[in-house]
Amino acid sequence: MRFRRYAVYHLPQGPLGDFGSAWLGWDARHGLVHLRPEGLPPDVETVTTVPRRYGFHATLKAPFHLAEGRTPEDLARRLRLVCDHLAPFALDLEPRCDWGFLALRPLHQPTELLALESALVTRLDDLRAPLTGAERDRRNPDALPPQARAHLDHWGYPFVLDLFQYHLTLSGQLPPPRAEALRQALAPHLAPLVAAPMPVAAVALMGEDEDGFLRMIEEVPLRG
Repeated sequence: MRFRRYAVYHLPQGPLGDFGSAWLGWDARHGLVHLRPEGLPPDVETVTTVPRRYGFHATLKAPFHLAEGRTPEDLARRLRLVCDHLAPFALDLEPRCDWGFLALRPLHQPTELLALESALVTRLDDLRAPLTGAERDRRNPDALPPQARAHLDHWGYPFVLDLFQYHLTLSGQLPPPRAEALRQALAPHLAPLVAAPMPVAAVALMGEDEDGFLRMIEEVPLRG
């Protein structure tokens, strides 16, 4: 399959990953439309429209076009080399309504997580094509804080490195009262799934298909 863009995500496994895929309606790990179980809030289709095509994930290296002369095989090979020196870890998660959408976020970001994100952002970047003017404009750079705008111009994405915040997105942008109502509605479903720390032992190389959906190409273990 041909892909338009590539990314590196963390895709939760086990019951939490299954729930997230069912909630969003797209299983990026297996490239399948996921049937939603009964008992979820009735307007799930509306609140998940935007994040659905990305699947249940946390962004580590945001979607990008390959640089001229670079191949998907180059990217996969480099990713494996980087991950050979990065250690697995675990995250304690909680549902939060920050920045206008609902997501699962860690109670704190351990050094292993920050090292992982930093290595993927910086050590894969020579494989990334520069942003086009249209791609940059879509990020509304004039509305970004200076540091985020600098990251956008240097790394192709504003919220990296010192501005990185791990999050597993569960909704699109919502008014604060609606986001809080959704958090409360999902709390009984999420509580048993995040009662224990979530392991992060691998990352996923992703490809964006012609329909704009992200699919896992390869899962790469952290071997450090």
